[in-house]
Amino acid sequence: MKDPYETLGVTRSATEKEIKDAFKKLARKFHPDLHPGDKEAEAKFKAISAANDLLKDKEKRRKFDAGEIDASGAERPQERFYRDFADGPAYTSHAAQDGFESNEDLEEFLAKAFAGRDQRSQGTFRARGQDVSYVLPVAFLDAANGATRTITLPEGKTLQVTVPEGAEDRQMLRLKEQGMPGYGGGPPGDAYVELHVQPHPFFRRRDDNIHVEIPVTVKEAVLGGRIEVPTTGQPVTVTVPKGSNTGTTLRLREKGIRNRKTGQRGHQLITLKVVLPAAEEPELVEFLQEWQPKNQQDPRKEMET
Repeated sequence: MKDPYETLGVTRSATEKEIKDAFKKLARKFHPDLHPGDKEAEAKFKAISAANDLLKDKEKRRKFDAGEIDASGAERPQERFYRDFADGPAYTSHAAQDGFESNEDLEEFLAKAFAGRDQRSQGTFRARGQDVSYVLPVAFLDAANGATRTITLPEGKTLQVTVPEGAEDRQMLRLKEQGMPGYGGGPPGDAYVELHVQPHPFFRRRDDNIHVEIPVTVKEAVLGGRIEVPTTGQPVTVTVPKGSNTGTTLRLREKGIRNRKTGQRGHQLITLKVVLPAAEEPELVEFLQEWQPKNQQDPRKEMET
């Protein structure tokens, strides 16, 4: 199922009220009573209802954000993070797979199995080491910009992991010959690191583009102006067009994610959100009470039944 936040068109940091308002708006738009016989509208209504059922439940929302359940509410298979191995083995060795308690027991068994044979025909037993796998949580900005992280294993060994610029969630990295040691001079196995990119408070990634919702004051929206907005790099100054409204979208070229294949950057898309003053503004109230707009409008016209 689709991400419930995307289904309702809200950010992961959305409040309960924002989720409720988004659901009401979409429910009115796609309610089956308004679209009799429209299977697509019916499917959308079911999807937004399911998304709302998950996100309005605090416990389910917590579990979804933590990756414990998927968008349908089903539990995800539990994955072991590299730090979880402090209470157990960091990998499964050849010995464990073959029923031996340790690599030494396996080597002893192999030595006895070959004992008594002619050394010239027997040769030396060599085998490649076991591959191991880890899960590494990565901050959103580290995945966007690239970073180097160190995994410290329980036995004291460390692995240097280079997170590539533009890394994606669930991307698998291969660290050659960083797994279990080989046998009889055989090469070590490899280490595989799966990146789990953590959600950001206000940035959202879609393909190579970054989406962010930026609040603006009523004055900035009506009169326009220049404001500073964050990016995955340094903040930049943008111009808010005069007469902007909630939902107005601005584009910052090449301020998104660098594509790992083409080397080209995506864009950052800014969606403006007009916010009222936090405190009382008597002059604004007085002005609006006397104001007679020249162009009358009904913002709820499309919601009429």
